[in-house]
Amino acid sequence: MLDETTHYGLLKTLENNPGLSQRDLAKRLGISLGKVNFCLNALVAKGSLKISNFRNNENKLAYAYLLTLRGVEEKARVTVGFLKHKMQEYEQLKKEIAELKLEAEKKGLLEGVHE
Repeated sequence: MLDETTHYGLLKTLENNPGLSQRDLAKRLGISLGKVNFCLNALVAKGSLKISNFRNNENKLAYAYLLTLRGVEEKARVTVGFLKHKMQEYEQLKKEIAELKLEAEKKGLLEGVHE
C-alpha cells in the first residue's frame, strides 16, 4: 500500500511540514485518511519516522511526524527513484506525442493550426 508516489509524497511533505495532521496530509496527497495512517505506521515501523506528541499543547491530539536519520536517507533514495520513474514517463509521453503529431500531419489534421 506504500506505493512510490505516496512514499515520496509523505516523506517530502513531512520533511517540510512535520506538524501536519493526518487529515491535512490526506488532503495534500489526495489519498484517504486510512491510507495515510497505514503508511505513517509503516514508516514508523521501518524506523524512518518518529512521532512526537505535543503534551504541552492545548490540542492534546497534536503530533509532529519527524524524519529520522534513516528517514532522511530513505527520502534521498526515494527521490532519485521517483525522478527516474518520472523521467521515463516523460520520455514515453514525448514519443507518444511525436507519433500522434506525425499521424495527424499525415491526415492533414494540423493544417492551419499554429503551435
